[in-house]
Amino acid sequence: MEKFLIVGLGNVGYEYDMTRHNTGFMVLDAFAKASNIVFDDKRYGFVAETSIKGRKVFLLKPSTYMNLSGNAVRYWMNKENISLEHLLVIVDDLALPLGTLRLKAAGSNAGHNGLGHIQQILGTERYCRLRVGIGNEFERGMQIQWVLGKYNDEEMKTLEPKLETACEIIKSFVLCGVDFTMNAYNKKK
Repeated sequence: MEKFLIVGLGNVGYEYDMTRHNTGFMVLDAFAKASNIVFDDKRYGFVAETSIKGRKVFLLKPSTYMNLSGNAVRYWMNKENISLEHLLVIVDDLALPLGTLRLKAAGSNAGHNGLGHIQQILGTERYCRLRVGIGNEFERGMQIQWVLGKYNDEEMKTLEPKLETACEIIKSFVLCGVDFTMNAYNKKK
């Protein structure tokens, strides 16, 4: 049976709920809810398991905090013997407008500490990532406050339908692969 690891990046703890930096967690929460599965507190993170048409899918919300996300990714890839091609990391992205979704087969970490640590631990930047735009409407020097700030109601109206689309992208990635899914979903709307 083919296995996949879908990782949503974020920080654990109530104070980080609904923050822009936890958008990866929010995508996985939406996927778990739609799939009627729950996360269990396991080693290095919160893990939920499901299957999609005979493929085993592990959802991982690392409990290592953002800057050490690579430790959780490596552990679960090794534990479940998941290949690099079957890894998808979901991450917030300042460079994209709020709710914009971009799937990439590889790329730089673009200054994102979570992606940077995963790249360092895996020794490659050739892994798939789904970037979710969080916008960048902050004043100079206020990036950390923006990223760790909570979404307001208006922003959530924009983001919520995109969380559903992100769930579709996960399913397509598992069933059809990254190239097909990029072609299907990365079109400019």
